[in-house]
Amino acid sequence: MALTLLLVAVYFLLLAVVSRLTARRADNDTFYSGGRRSPWWAVAFGMLGASLSGVTFVSVPGMVRATDMTYLQMCLGFIPGYALVAFVLLPVYYRLGLTSIYTYLDRRFGLSAYRTGASFFLLSKLLGAAVRLYLVCVILQTLLFDAAGLPFWLTAVVVLAVIWLYTHRGGIGTIVWTDCLQTLVLLAALVLILTSVLQAEGWGIGAAVQQIRESSMSRIFEFSDPSSRQYFWKQFLSGAFIVVVMTGLDQDMMQKNLTCRTLRASQKNMLVNGLLYLPVNLLFLGLGVLLYLFAERHGIALPASGDQVMPMLCAGGWLGQGALMFFTLGIVAAALSSADSALTALTTTVCVDLFRQPADERLRRRVHVLMCCAVLCVILAFRALNSTSVIDAVYTIASYTYGPLLGLFAFGLFSRRRNPRGRWVPVVCILAPLLCGLLSTVSATCWGYHFSYELLLLNGALTALGLYLASFRL
Repeated sequence: MALTLLLVAVYFLLLAVVSRLTARRADNDTFYSGGRRSPWWAVAFGMLGASLSGVTFVSVPGMVRATDMTYLQMCLGFIPGYALVAFVLLPVYYRLGLTSIYTYLDRRFGLSAYRTGASFFLLSKLLGAAVRLYLVCVILQTLLFDAAGLPFWLTAVVVLAVIWLYTHRGGIGTIVWTDCLQTLVLLAALVLILTSVLQAEGWGIGAAVQQIRESSMSRIFEFSDPSSRQYFWKQFLSGAFIVVVMTGLDQDMMQKNLTCRTLRASQKNMLVNGLLYLPVNLLFLGLGVLLYLFAERHGIALPASGDQVMPMLCAGGWLGQGALMFFTLGIVAAALSSADSALTALTTTVCVDLFRQPADERLRRRVHVLMCCAVLCVILAFRALNSTSVIDAVYTIASYTYGPLLGLFAFGLFSRRRNPRGRWVPVVCILAPLLCGLLSTVSATCWGYHFSYELLLLNGALTALGLYLASFRL
């Protein structure tokens, strides 16, 4: 454990060095937009780690027992989703010269829609960031800090404090580069854990691929049962629109993209990032199959939750002592790469969108601390309430909270002559998710149809319909 802690400490030191180098002469412009001088390849590589996050690192390998490798259907849908963001949304953002993408709603519909969109993002990102960090804090607590007698809340405080320390000055200008380091560490950890499994079983790469292909968990496509949550078209279409809302309509992800010098550079970054996501997730799922096969061959009893499978095998010594170090470092890198930009985006939304004071540096610093405290509170609440797979929780939350954003932007882009009355915009955006929840319950009870992440599409469509009806003058 001492060696693992030392490795994590060295990693934190590297982040501090990168932060120091990139935060020189930092100001509000650097914090919010990185001076719009980031190279596209750095943004693309760093975004890969932020998109994967600690949730992917732990949950995706554990998904194969329940759903085989059908998650790749959603990953295939991510590719057209990234293309939609690159060629539909990014040109709008660059043409208007936006720092916060929700400023578009102000120019298109007015102040009420602007604040409604920003508020929904604030809620969505706060919950999503907290869920991701919660998973990592639980793992660090189990692997490292329980033995030292430290309480869970202190683990969460330490993780958030580290993020605050290297982002509070340089903001997004620093995060573009720290995310590159964190993506590199995350992918290295993935490859090293895979290597540990192959060495433990004496498999070469060809033998491992053959083991995966022959496993019943290697199923990728589900076309036979439209009512299944894993049905191909549900997963594919949901994947495309999840990218649209959780990347294209997400201040966190777009804030990084908007640091690129030109629209063309940003589009190149977006397309490359989308193509990289599929092979990386294939590696995660392949690792999951191999872990389950390894446990079966050695008679290892695995926990019921898929999220706990890889942590247990790495910590249990079955894969060698190096696996625990690789896993711990990978999960820390994955967590920080998604949470650091989330806190910066939350700060941007509060200062730029809600208070509308982007030049106030004192306000920005105070809000940044406040957002860290808010995430901490949600982490502690989620620890008390959570009983489902974390990755499922993240996408389910997104289906309800990002749906109104999808409806707002879609209505704004494709019905340019109609404007809903301002006072009805927040009403529509609240009623649409509530109606979706009711329809989901009734559908499962009465017709046996279980909504998957396509609930996001329904939510967005109901929001757009409500905005259309609210545009008529009675």
